[in-house]
Amino acid sequence: MADFSDIKTMIEQCRLNEAIGALDDLTAHSTDSLVLAHAFYLRGNAYRQLGNFRQALNSYLQAIELEPDGPAALAYRNVQQILDFYDHDLYNP
Repeated sequence: MADFSDIKTMIEQCRLNEAIGALDDLTAHSTDSLVLAHAFYLRGNAYRQLGNFRQALNSYLQAIELEPDGPAALAYRNVQQILDFYDHDLYNP
């Protein structure tokens, strides 16, 4: 089973599906809420890089449930802002 440093390396090297698989394995075998929160946060990051914003938001929400003040809260808000953004000038020529 991969540890967090291995998984972060996978994400940095854009081996995102491999990282998601390792994180799924980690979450299936851990009971520590902080470990799970960090794993869900990293999984959200991997999904975000893949462009799967729905899965990213779901992963961030799972992390927020376990650690409300963790980094997933900010990541969740950032993805929401990306999805809510549109250029008003494009609609008003």
